[in-house]
Amino acid sequence: MCHRLGEDNVTTIEVDAAVAARADAALEAAGFSTWTVTGDGLLGLPRRAPYDRVIATCGVRRIPYTWVRQTRPGGVILATVGSLLTGTGLAKVTVRDDGTADGRFVAHASFMQARSQAVTQIAGDLSSRVAYSDGERRALVAPTDLDEPMPAFLAQLAAPAAQVLRVRAGDGRARVYLFDPDRESFAELVQDGDEWGVRQGGPVRLWDDIERALLGWADIGRPDITEVRLRVTERGHTYFLANSPELRWQHPVC
Repeated sequence: MCHRLGEDNVTTIEVDAAVAARADAALEAAGFSTWTVTGDGLLGLPRRAPYDRVIATCGVRRIPYTWVRQTRPGGVILATVGSLLTGTGLAKVTVRDDGTADGRFVAHASFMQARSQAVTQIAGDLSSRVAYSDGERRALVAPTDLDEPMPAFLAQLAAPAAQVLRVRAGDGRARVYLFDPDRESFAELVQDGDEWGVRQGGPVRLWDDIERALLGWADIGRPDITEVRLRVTERGHTYFLANSPELRWQHPVC
């Protein structure tokens, strides 16, 4: 980029001071003296704005509105977006004159999570966390579907704060747990032969929401991630699939 655009037109931000120093030294060795900044890339760098392009080399739960604010109208933001590492996608959005950005997902993608957004995985006695459920039923969708990229992507749209843990208990039966600590909700899925049973607790029925997304997706022919559109505003993200009310998700900024 320095070679093509001119070194003064490229800004790169790295949160780790040692990595930033190595990057700066490598650029200098290649003959370029560019803007290598140590800092939180989620905040951008306002004094160098506006930018024509923003390219994120880490995964983010959602595109920070600071990036939209610092990109000129017509500029493009490219970032790996999602909360489940198995279900992230590469989003490409264009900034509009009204301060919003919209576009679509162009591919499935995986990238290390932004350091400040990395999730500490729930550990300890998982069975005690699911002791008090509000009922049990047969699951309409097997949690093993989440091993595939598109179902995992839809799951993190339906339950963006949920963590998924897979274990095999002493009785030999596979178990899949979903925990949403922010909303104090859980789902436990237990394999029973070819079927799965699900127990849920808390104010949000996590597996109900995920099943609704996966069944709705199947009903419209299982389209690829490239059919998912994204709109970014200062209030949050809205995701659309096939203009279906059942396949529309809003993730507000909390």
